[in-house]
Amino acid sequence: MRRMMPRLMTLGLVLSLAACSPQGQDELARAAARSATSKVLVERLPGVPVQPAVNCVINNATAAQIYALAADSVTGPTESTVEIVTGILRQPQTLRCLAEQGLPALLAGAA
Repeated sequence: MRRMMPRLMTLGLVLSLAACSPQGQDELARAAARSATSKVLVERLPGVPVQPAVNCVINNATAAQIYALAADSVTGPTESTVEIVTGILRQPQTLRCLAEQGLPALLAGAA
């Protein structure tokens, strides 16, 4: 039964997405992806302002990456979650976003 719980939870997420309008699906998937992403960032990048970093990752993710991260939010972060987030973090546009959004938040926290 324990092994079935993650599958049932993932199925619940899929059914919830199917019942929504396209805009609702996107919002639900992004919210779930934010949850998985924030867990990875807190664990892997302690001290980085989480909210700006999550925004940068999600705003630079592809639809496929967002849906994969959303699915991982149900079962908890996996090595795949870490790989996806790390891949997005390495993109030039994400690094630019972090410099523009994350660095000011980091410096404000240090003041």
